[in-house]
Amino acid sequence: MVHTPLLLALLFSWVFPGTDGERRVAAPPTTVVVKNAEALAADELYAELCLENELAQHVFAAGYRKMQKYGVSGKILAIADMTQPSDAKRLYIIDLEKKELVLRTWVAHGQGSGERICRSFSNNEGSHQTSLGLYRVGAEIASPKHGRALLLHGLERGLNNNALSREVIMHGADYVSASFIALHGRCGRSWGCPAVSKEHMPRMIDLLADGGLLYVHGKR
Repeated sequence: MVHTPLLLALLFSWVFPGTDGERRVAAPPTTVVVKNAEALAADELYAELCLENELAQHVFAAGYRKMQKYGVSGKILAIADMTQPSDAKRLYIIDLEKKELVLRTWVAHGQGSGERICRSFSNNEGSHQTSLGLYRVGAEIASPKHGRALLLHGLERGLNNNALSREVIMHGADYVSASFIALHGRCGRSWGCPAVSKEHMPRMIDLLADGGLLYVHGKR
């Protein structure tokens, strides 16, 4: 039978100095983070794609979550990481079936979004800003100004659903090139379109037309 004084001493011993003269402090509870199946699938796919030294894991995971949220799938996912400066190769073309990074290259942002860094975003007509979010890539078109181009269907209301009415398309441009970057320290800027180099535009059409996905990531 344990006497009351001894029992109290045992229960509250953590608040009194120990025999060695040091104050005893209770260990903080361990926090256990349990990921859902979607997050685990994103982590597994990220590892299989070997993107560790290419694209930040949270950016890839954000794009993957958008696909799940809107119930869309595609063989090719393009991710434009607008947290990177425009002189960085911040457009990633990913083959989700073959599980490989097909291409990494430059992509421009809108002139209303900033100079070298894309700092602001808009879905509004006339803003000349980049719109964030997930797009389904549509048909190839012949743009009177830019030549071969791709339609973009914004899937997120209030974020990018005005892409068609704003004529936001993926097209090639002279101002997206190594020579332009060497001269100006950044890519040129579009009126909101995710413009790529003229050199790579045919490849974009082959990979993305009629069913590819584009996710534009940025800080709001």
